[in-house]
Amino acid sequence: MGQTPSPPGDAVALLTGHTGEPTAIQLLSDRRGSRAWKLQGPKGAVALKANNPDGDDARDKAAEMAQEDDHLGRLTAADALSPDYRVSAGAWDGGRWLAVNWIDGVPLWRALALARGPEGDCASVRPWLAGIARTWAEHLALMHAAGWTHADVQPTNTLVTRDGQAAVIDYALACGPDDGHRRVPYRGALTHTAAPEIATAILETPADTHIPAQPPADIWSLGASLFWCWTGHRPVPYDDDLDRVEKLAAIAKGTTTALRDIRPWLFPELENAITVCLAPDPADRPTAKELTAAW
Repeated sequence: MGQTPSPPGDAVALLTGHTGEPTAIQLLSDRRGSRAWKLQGPKGAVALKANNPDGDDARDKAAEMAQEDDHLGRLTAADALSPDYRVSAGAWDGGRWLAVNWIDGVPLWRALALARGPEGDCASVRPWLAGIARTWAEHLALMHAAGWTHADVQPTNTLVTRDGQAAVIDYALACGPDDGHRRVPYRGALTHTAAPEIATAILETPADTHIPAQPPADIWSLGASLFWCWTGHRPVPYDDDLDRVEKLAAIAKGTTTALRDIRPWLFPELENAITVCLAPDPADRPTAKELTAAW
């Protein structure tokens, strides 16, 4: 086995002013050209991300790190993101790094494990699920009101805190109102939660063409994520061994599995909201603000 990658030393040294001398450094992920660590110190914790300089797409991932830092600044200025979220960012000899304050939460898939089984059919789970969905929609409503689309709404980018609130992370792929400047072209994010119009655009345009995601795509992805994490099934059925183009072609048709056929238990309010989020026509989906009232 290889040696566990260490975070950029310059970043760790700079961040000690925020966390104190690190008492623990934990590698969280190392995939798709980027790495993430949790740095814990006596004064707090941060999530530190950096590109993998040895990856095949090291240059693109470094550009994504810089792009996310730019997005965080612009979203904060637009009052769409808490000014406490971003901590610091910079260059290192392998590329770029970015640090944000640690959010003590559990990824959506893990958080909804109980709800996927029959034991989730109880009075305490319903308001808890509704609260997660509502606070998730509230985060997106702030972005959408400022002219932004998150563009990477998926289970791993949504954490559930101990008090049952949703926290949205990872803004690298977000699409904003002033994206005329040079940026990494948006070509969709996680395939399983890509909206039909995004899937269609990917299939119909060259690989270097930027696709400006719009708020209704976030709404579809929110519905798809809730569908997937509550039922254990992705909303668009296809074989895992299909390539991405074939999966996108299936999503582009706009047809999803009927929620009533695979729901783990009856919850009409959640089912109705998820179903309308997954409307194939973007114009038929509710806005994030409307969803906050639905839950």
